[in-house]
Amino acid sequence: MLIRWNSWNHFNCHIEEKLIMETADAMVSTGLAAIGYEYINLDDCWAQLHRDSQGNLVPNASTFPSGIKALADYVHDKGLKLGIYSDAGTRTCKGTMPGSLGHEEQDAKTFASWGIDYLKYDNCNNHGISAKKRYPKMSQALLNSGRAIFFSLCEWGQEDPATWAAGIGNSWRTTSDIKDNWKSMTSRADENDKWASYAGPGGWNDPDMLEVGNGAMKTEEYRAHFSIWALAKAPLLIGCDIRAMNNVTFELLSNKEVIAVNQDKLGVQGKKVKKDGDLQVWAGPLSDSKIAVVLLNRGPTKATVTAYWSDIGLESATVVSAHDLWEHSTQPSVKEQLSANLNSHACRMYVLTPQ
Repeated sequence: MLIRWNSWNHFNCHIEEKLIMETADAMVSTGLAAIGYEYINLDDCWAQLHRDSQGNLVPNASTFPSGIKALADYVHDKGLKLGIYSDAGTRTCKGTMPGSLGHEEQDAKTFASWGIDYLKYDNCNNHGISAKKRYPKMSQALLNSGRAIFFSLCEWGQEDPATWAAGIGNSWRTTSDIKDNWKSMTSRADENDKWASYAGPGGWNDPDMLEVGNGAMKTEEYRAHFSIWALAKAPLLIGCDIRAMNNVTFELLSNKEVIAVNQDKLGVQGKKVKKDGDLQVWAGPLSDSKIAVVLLNRGPTKATVTAYWSDIGLESATVVSAHDLWEHSTQPSVKEQLSANLNSHACRMYVLTPQ
């Protein structure tokens, strides 16, 4: 699973090459690149409204005057990779640039010639043609391009892509767009959770990008956001301005132990295993017989959340050590259950190791 940055959540349509170059610089200078954040992804609005006389996509001359190839070279020189955006329709979602419908082979070759490593492929202006017909064409075009390009399907879960996209793309959106608030974030987690059994190495459910650091949620809420996305093996796409993030945001996004759960080689999506009103237990298996657990209080008041061994697939006699991934502390010899008294919208995340 790749971890990366995308321009949309924070910058929307307001992107230009200086911003992307500075973001690549910040990815390295902050240490995020060394942790594993490798991709810098452009979203909508990078191209001119019309194709050239040969039908090629043309970078916006005012915002990307050096062109995308030069930008890719800059990003690659930093040891990073560059992602780009297009749409499986005649126009992108903002309507500021052409989509790739009917130009799949041509655009894939263009992306490959520029050194693109990742394509987010959106779903606007699709003329009512099924995603099951449109997305395979770009998938094949990317394979024909001669360059390995990660293919991120973004049809917002409308045709249940978890059930058909595994042979077409590397990840697929299971939800509509996320917003920077608790209700939106948790509902995306719930929608994505329904498709847990379809995810695995090479093909991942995508509940949309991270809002961590964009300012409209509390720290505890962002911690829960990052924890659930990591447990669910969701793509971790930073969506804030990493050039200006504060220490709290950096500490959330750079927690190596939480990221390790997301990157675990077993590749099994963790899921919601218990719900008692607003009190929830999320869990999933990890390699080496370990288990990741998130205790989550989605309610408005402080409450105790408990995971019994039967909730998370452990035999009743099992004794574990419980390592708290946010407190970086370990409880030895834990038996039968794991509990935490949690503030409203707070969570605790653990890795349990049978002894």
